Amino acid sequence: MTPKLPRRHGFFEHYEELVGTWTRRLRNRQQAEDLAHDTFVRVLESDSALVAQPRAYLHQTARNIAVDGYRREDRRGAMESEAVDHSVSSSGDPEHFMQAIQLADSIERALMELPVNCRKVFVWQKIEGLTQAEIAERLGLSKNMVEKYMIRTLRHLRDRLDGLQS
Repeated sequence: MTPKLPRRHGFFEHYEELVGTWTRRLRNRQQAEDLAHDTFVRVLESDSALVAQPRAYLHQTARNIAVDGYRREDRRGAMESEAVDHSVSSSGDPEHFMQAIQLADSIERALMELPVNCRKVFVWQKIEGLTQAEIAERLGLSKNMVEKYMIRTLRHLRDRLDGLQS
Protein backbone atom coordinates (compact mmCIF):
# COMPACT_ATOMS: atom_id res chain seq x y z
CA MET A 1 0.00 0.00 0.00
CA THR A 2 1.49 3.32 -1.07
CA PRO A 3 1.46 5.95 1.66
CA LYS A 4 -0.66 9.02 0.97
CA LEU A 5 1.74 11.84 0.28
CA PRO A 6 0.91 15.47 -0.32
CA ARG A 7 1.02 16.54 -3.96
CA ARG A 8 3.91 18.91 -4.52
CA HIS A 9 5.11 19.93 -7.94
CA GLY A 10 4.00 16.63 -9.45
CA PHE A 11 6.86 14.68 -7.87
CA PHE A 12 4.86 12.23 -5.76
CA GLU A 13 2.83 10.89 -8.65
CA HIS A 14 6.05 9.23 -9.85
CA TYR A 15 6.80 7.38 -6.59
CA GLU A 16 5.67 3.91 -7.70
CA GLU A 17 7.40 4.27 -11.06
CA LEU A 18 10.64 5.27 -9.32
CA VAL A 19 10.45 2.33 -6.89
CA GLY A 20 9.60 -0.06 -9.74
CA THR A 21 12.48 1.12 -11.90
CA TRP A 22 15.00 0.82 -9.10
CA THR A 23 13.60 -2.50 -7.86
CA ARG A 24 14.37 -3.92 -11.30
CA ARG A 25 17.85 -2.34 -11.39
CA LEU A 26 18.85 -3.24 -7.85
CA ARG A 27 16.86 -6.49 -7.69
CA ASN A 28 15.82 -5.49 -4.18
CA ARG A 29 12.59 -3.66 -3.37
CA GLN A 30 13.73 -2.53 0.09
CA GLN A 31 16.83 -0.89 -1.35
CA ALA A 32 14.70 0.70 -4.07
CA GLU A 33 12.30 2.10 -1.46
CA ASP A 34 15.24 3.45 0.56
CA LEU A 35 16.62 5.07 -2.58
CA ALA A 36 13.22 6.58 -3.40
CA HIS A 37 12.99 7.92 0.15
CA ASP A 38 16.44 9.53 -0.11
CA THR A 39 15.50 10.94 -3.50
CA PHE A 40 12.34 12.57 -2.19
CA VAL A 41 14.18 13.96 0.83
CA ARG A 42 16.76 15.54 -1.47
CA VAL A 43 14.07 16.92 -3.77
CA LEU A 44 12.08 18.38 -0.89
CA GLU A 45 15.21 19.99 0.54
CA SER A 46 16.10 21.54 -2.81
CA ASP A 47 14.53 24.40 -4.71
CA SER A 48 12.29 22.02 -6.63
CA ALA A 49 9.74 24.70 -7.54
CA LEU A 50 11.91 25.60 -10.55
CA VAL A 51 11.94 22.05 -11.96
CA ALA A 52 10.20 21.83 -15.32
CA GLN A 53 10.22 18.02 -15.63
CA PRO A 54 9.64 16.42 -12.20
CA ARG A 55 9.78 12.83 -13.50
CA ALA A 56 13.16 13.26 -15.20
CA TYR A 57 14.49 15.22 -12.22
CA LEU A 58 13.48 12.43 -9.82
CA HIS A 59 15.09 9.72 -11.90
CA GLN A 60 18.31 11.72 -12.33
CA THR A 61 18.42 12.47 -8.60
CA ALA A 62 17.93 8.77 -7.79
CA ARG A 63 20.66 7.84 -10.26
CA ASN A 64 23.04 10.36 -8.64
CA ILE A 65 22.30 9.05 -5.14
CA ALA A 66 22.81 5.44 -6.27
CA VAL A 67 26.14 6.28 -7.91
CA ASP A 68 27.26 8.17 -4.80
CA GLY A 69 26.34 5.13 -2.69
CA TYR A 70 28.32 2.75 -4.89
CA ARG A 71 31.33 5.07 -4.84
CA ARG A 72 31.13 5.35 -1.06
CA GLU A 73 31.02 1.55 -0.72
CA ASP A 74 33.94 1.16 -3.13
CA ARG A 75 36.03 3.68 -1.15
CA ARG A 76 35.12 2.03 2.15
CA GLY A 77 36.05 -1.38 0.77
CA ALA A 78 39.32 -0.01 -0.57
CA MET A 79 40.12 1.63 2.79
CA GLU A 80 39.36 -1.60 4.67
CA SER A 81 41.39 -3.61 2.17
CA GLU A 82 44.29 -1.19 2.56
CA ALA A 83 43.99 -1.46 6.35
CA VAL A 84 44.05 -5.25 6.06
CA ASP A 85 47.07 -5.19 3.74
CA HIS A 86 48.92 -2.76 5.96
CA SER A 87 48.18 -4.55 9.22
CA VAL A 88 48.99 -7.98 7.82
CA SER A 89 52.21 -6.84 6.17
CA SER A 90 53.41 -4.67 9.05
CA SER A 91 52.62 -6.82 12.05
CA GLY A 92 50.33 -9.73 11.25
CA ASP A 93 48.58 -8.76 14.48
CA PRO A 94 44.78 -9.20 14.42
CA GLU A 95 44.44 -6.59 17.18
CA HIS A 96 46.22 -4.05 14.96
CA PHE A 97 43.81 -4.91 12.15
CA MET A 98 40.78 -4.36 14.39
CA GLN A 99 42.18 -1.02 15.53
CA ALA A 100 42.51 0.05 11.89
CA ILE A 101 38.89 -0.96 11.18
CA GLN A 102 37.69 0.85 14.31
CA LEU A 103 39.64 3.95 13.28
CA ALA A 104 38.01 3.90 9.82
CA ASP A 105 34.57 3.56 11.46
CA SER A 106 35.35 6.43 13.86
CA ILE A 107 36.41 8.65 10.97
CA GLU A 108 33.23 7.80 9.08
CA ARG A 109 31.04 8.58 12.12
CA ALA A 110 32.88 11.86 12.77
CA LEU A 111 32.45 12.90 9.14
CA MET A 112 28.71 12.22 9.34
CA GLU A 113 28.48 14.79 12.16
CA LEU A 114 29.62 17.52 9.77
CA PRO A 115 27.62 19.49 7.19
CA VAL A 116 27.46 17.95 3.74
CA ASN A 117 29.83 20.50 2.15
CA CYS A 118 32.54 19.71 4.72
CA ARG A 119 32.17 16.00 3.94
CA LYS A 120 32.24 16.60 0.19
CA VAL A 121 35.37 18.75 0.41
CA PHE A 122 37.16 16.15 2.55
CA VAL A 123 36.23 13.17 0.38
CA TRP A 124 36.90 14.95 -2.89
CA GLN A 125 40.27 16.28 -1.76
CA LYS A 126 41.63 13.46 0.41
CA ILE A 127 40.13 10.42 -1.28
CA GLU A 128 39.46 11.44 -4.87
CA GLY A 129 42.48 13.76 -5.11
CA LEU A 130 40.71 16.84 -6.46
CA THR A 131 42.33 20.24 -6.05
CA GLN A 132 40.70 23.00 -4.05
CA ALA A 133 40.07 24.87 -7.30
CA GLU A 134 38.24 21.86 -8.79
CA ILE A 135 36.17 21.47 -5.63
CA ALA A 136 35.36 25.18 -5.57
CA GLU A 137 34.13 24.94 -9.15
CA ARG A 138 31.98 21.87 -8.40
CA LEU A 139 30.36 23.49 -5.37
CA GLY A 140 30.17 27.00 -6.80
CA LEU A 141 32.29 28.37 -3.94
CA SER A 142 35.52 30.31 -3.60
CA LYS A 143 38.78 28.46 -3.01
CA ASN A 144 38.95 30.28 0.32
CA MET A 145 35.62 28.76 1.39
CA VAL A 146 36.76 25.29 0.34
CA GLU A 147 39.89 25.75 2.46
CA LYS A 148 37.75 26.83 5.43
CA TYR A 149 35.58 23.71 5.04
CA MET A 150 38.71 21.53 4.99
CA ILE A 151 40.16 23.21 8.08
CA ARG A 152 36.85 22.79 9.92
CA THR A 153 36.70 19.12 8.93
CA LEU A 154 40.29 18.37 9.93
CA ARG A 155 39.82 20.10 13.30
CA HIS A 156 36.63 18.14 13.90
CA LEU A 157 38.34 14.85 13.02
CA ARG A 158 41.31 15.67 15.25
CA ASP A 159 38.99 16.51 18.17
CA ARG A 160 36.97 13.32 17.72
CA LEU A 161 39.98 11.06 17.23
CA ASP A 162 41.92 12.63 20.12
CA GLY A 163 38.87 11.91 22.27
CA LEU A 164 39.09 8.23 21.37
CA GLN A 165 42.69 7.91 22.51
CA SER A 166 42.12 9.41 25.96
